[in-house]
Amino acid sequence: MSGLSKWATTKRHKAAVDSKRGKIFSVISKEIMLAARESGGDAEFNPRLRTLVLKAKQANMPADNVERAIKKGTGELEGTTIEELLYEGYAPGGVGLIVEVTTDNKNRSAAEVRSTLTKGGGNLAGAGALSYNFKRKGQFLIAKDKINEDPLTELGLENDAEDIIIEKDHYEVLCEVSAFDKLSQALESAGVSPDSAELVYLPENLVSVMEEGVVHQILRLIDSLEDLEDVKAVHSNYDIDEALIEAHVSK
Repeated sequence: MSGLSKWATTKRHKAAVDSKRGKIFSVISKEIMLAARESGGDAEFNPRLRTLVLKAKQANMPADNVERAIKKGTGELEGTTIEELLYEGYAPGGVGLIVEVTTDNKNRSAAEVRSTLTKGGGNLAGAGALSYNFKRKGQFLIAKDKINEDPLTELGLENDAEDIIIEKDHYEVLCEVSAFDKLSQALESAGVSPDSAELVYLPENLVSVMEEGVVHQILRLIDSLEDLEDVKAVHSNYDIDEALIEAHVSK
């Protein structure tokens, strides 16, 4: 999904955040558990955990929830085993989808993702069918009223940003996965709170979709997938006119 498309999606998600707050907390809790399990529960020595704790604060997630998720991850509290999974599929129009899942029941997740794809006019693909066309990157989306271009460019250059794309009302900052935590910390230290800070799958090649009906099918399917409890994120290689995306967002 392009920075423009992700920006429109981010605005929509912020408008609906109250209705999805339980889902957002659940997703962040699972990520925190995984980060704590892999590298320990001390955020000072666990960059990924530190970034997730900041993400939890930005989502107004209660501190007790954060602490409980950390302790489940380190084994101090009993918790379920969380797995990270990746599903690949097709939406209408031949558009590719990468679906990231964090779950305690992979059979349930697989069934829900497959069913949602089918009902939305798409289908589940085999492992590796689409992932070759996507690159894993760190992506930060920042509203222009939060920082000027020159200081952002300087900050990015000093902290291993790969590219800074200037859009009409926001910046898209990209980096390698290895630089994500460093750049996230630098933004935090500068007092800049990104509207979105994620590890994403960016497509190498795009599929152009011009027909309005197919566009709405694709975006409805992505909405349905993102509403699933275990789905962390959905990435796509669609190329859709921004006006059609905005029209969908406003509905």
